[in-house]
Amino acid sequence: MLQLAFIRENKDAVIAGLAKRNLDATSLIDEVISLDEKRRSVQTQLDQEKAESNNLSKEIGMLFKSGEAQKANLLKEKTTQLKETIKTLEDSLNETATALDELLYKIPNVPNELVPAGNSETDNEEVHREGTIPTLETDALPHWELAKKYDIIDFELGNKITGAGFPVYKGKGAKLQRALITYFLDKNTAAGYTEYQLPHLVNEASGFGTGQLPDKEGQMYHVTGDNLYLIPTAEVPGTNLFRGDLVNESDLPIAITGYTPCFRREAGSYGAHVRGLNRLHQFDKVEIIRIEHPSRSYQALDGMVEHVKEILKELKLPYRILRLCGGDIGFTSALTYDFEVFSTAQDRWLEISSVSNFETYQANRLKLRFRSSEGKNELAHTLNGSSLALPRVLAGILENYQTKEGILVPEVLVPYTGFKIIN
Repeated sequence: MLQLAFIRENKDAVIAGLAKRNLDATSLIDEVISLDEKRRSVQTQLDQEKAESNNLSKEIGMLFKSGEAQKANLLKEKTTQLKETIKTLEDSLNETATALDELLYKIPNVPNELVPAGNSETDNEEVHREGTIPTLETDALPHWELAKKYDIIDFELGNKITGAGFPVYKGKGAKLQRALITYFLDKNTAAGYTEYQLPHLVNEASGFGTGQLPDKEGQMYHVTGDNLYLIPTAEVPGTNLFRGDLVNESDLPIAITGYTPCFRREAGSYGAHVRGLNRLHQFDKVEIIRIEHPSRSYQALDGMVEHVKEILKELKLPYRILRLCGGDIGFTSALTYDFEVFSTAQDRWLEISSVSNFETYQANRLKLRFRSSEGKNELAHTLNGSSLALPRVLAGILENYQTKEGILVPEVLVPYTGFKIIN
């Protein structure tokens, strides 16, 4: 959530920044400023009335002590009127503050100056490409056919148990999945991230804290009986570990990693581009999360990008990095880099990671602050990234490593799987 002081002091810059998202926020920002002025005016009146009420109470006490009960009772009538006025002002203040919060929740983050203008994913900027795209046999198969051929992932069985988008991993497929999770966690902890096991359900406050609510409410599975939400990413419980915290500057950076299953109601349209593992309702992901000093957060973002690059190099998968444009960047993000692996059998790029800096947007919602060396309380910057999302990484491995003899296992994963080939 954008800070009110920032909006007031940078109105034109905020409107111009949001225009990168193809959003004309002029009327919305004007309404926010108007409501904020009303809120501050009511707060000033309320403070004045309360001060007068307190002064009268003291005066009444002194009059009773001095035996001037008649004067004291006259003043008590005035305090009764003041109490009614104070109650009216308090109600008005609460209504105004609620309306203001509801507006602020609708405003996305202002994109960083590096974010290119654009309308959709076709306008994203490719900033890096690496790896050799393998030449496959003419009869090479997409991963959903390979999964069936080698009996390692059963999409029909998952559909029987739950529904579309809930695959069942079997045998070497399950072991390869587990190997990837452990490998990702080992890489992250070796890089200084502390591993956490996180809840798979969160409360409403957690959803609002990281910005999934109200923006993506319809995309989350909702357990209505308990008003809990299945997590769409470990970012939600991981970042909310620090909701409401005041940390010392010396504690920064805070770096955590965790593996969780993730759940998303929207699985997109039908067709080959969403077949198999390309888009699921339930999938596994290893996340990295950082709480950073504002002066170092973009250096940290670059470090996270390099970290994911190293993993993909070790997996020897051809990949590229995109800087997302204003029309494609997430609601809460100031700057996002997407990683995509090339699927040779499908002849297309598959997104396997997003690494983002949210600056103070999430921290303001979370009330996550740090105490600076000067003794001031400041909002921290939050960052997160997939390291990595498993379905499309697995799809890339199955398709790019297929041979006539079977599917080779990336060398770096063999110590985790205990086998070199799936056949």
